[in-house]
Amino acid sequence: MTILTLGLTLLLLLRLIERPLCGPRRPVTPWITVAVCRIVLLMLGLRSVVSGSPQTGPGALVANHSSWLDIFVLNAATPMCFVAKAEVAGWPGIGWLARATGTLFIRRDRADVQDQIARFRDMLAAGHRLALFPEGTSTDGRQVLPFRPALFAAFVSDAGAGNMQVQPVSLQYLPPAGADPRHYAWWGDMAFLPHLLAVLGQRGAGRVRVHFHAPLPVSLYSDRKALALAAERAVRSAQNGAQ
Repeated sequence: MTILTLGLTLLLLLRLIERPLCGPRRPVTPWITVAVCRIVLLMLGLRSVVSGSPQTGPGALVANHSSWLDIFVLNAATPMCFVAKAEVAGWPGIGWLARATGTLFIRRDRADVQDQIARFRDMLAAGHRLALFPEGTSTDGRQVLPFRPALFAAFVSDAGAGNMQVQPVSLQYLPPAGADPRHYAWWGDMAFLPHLLAVLGQRGAGRVRVHFHAPLPVSLYSDRKALALAAERAVRSAQNGAQ
């Protein structure tokens, strides 16, 4: 908790300078998030093994989702702006952390689709890389659920986004020797605190494989459904290869 508090305090102080100078762009403070997340993973005994390279410039990263740890793992790899459901903003502790690090909150309501698309475009225009979990929920880490196409609408509907790319990312957790294969997964109705304590109290080191697949040029796909399916297949290919 100390490292999170210190990191967020520094981030918020620098944001006071960064905001008037850079507006919605965040050229400095995301790197504080990267550093803090790397330290947290080290303290948790979770080693990140990265293959492939994150795309540069604005665009989107889409990954499978199996744990609250995914946020730390992805943030430790490269600066990004997460997209989360609106309810997360009200979660004790987690909501405050998400707001401080620039998370974009959205409502999964058809009536809000156009507003959601506009907000995505604004973030992309400011140079941000968005990070999404298109499954819409977390799993036990041993499967990949169908990707929801609605979250891809902002990328394919923008006529000016001919050079836009969406990069699939696969996350695969490998627990310490002798632990349940689902040790790091947090899904369903699992309570957060017991899972956090289990991760903190584990013996031995675990690993998480982070594979950045080749980015998908949006211009090659006819609509959001085709783009979502292509990203889903890429993420699932790594999941199946690990089993």
